[in-house]
Amino acid sequence: MTHSINKCSANETAACCCVDVGTIMDNTDCTASWSQLCDDRQQAEARLNQLTDKARQVESEPCIINSRFNEEADGVRLDIDFTFSCQAETMIFQLGLR
Repeated sequence: MTHSINKCSANETAACCCVDVGTIMDNTDCTASWSQLCDDRQQAEARLNQLTDKARQVESEPCIINSRFNEEADGVRLDIDFTFSCQAETMIFQLGLR
């Protein structure tokens, strides 16, 4: 008696219990973005430093961090893009922010 194994693909229904990790993590999405309205520039810079420290804990190669401070009526908007060397690091970083 032979047994066959059903191979799952990302296009199959949610009832499928297995998915090839390579289908999900193909290193095309290595950037995590963050946006936060802060009371002032000092608070925004402190938040940038906190998030930078978190990114440095995850990176295997230097993470590229692009930050922008925009003055708004209610404070300072901090926008940051963290670009990691691989998608797994991006996901670990994002999960660590929850």
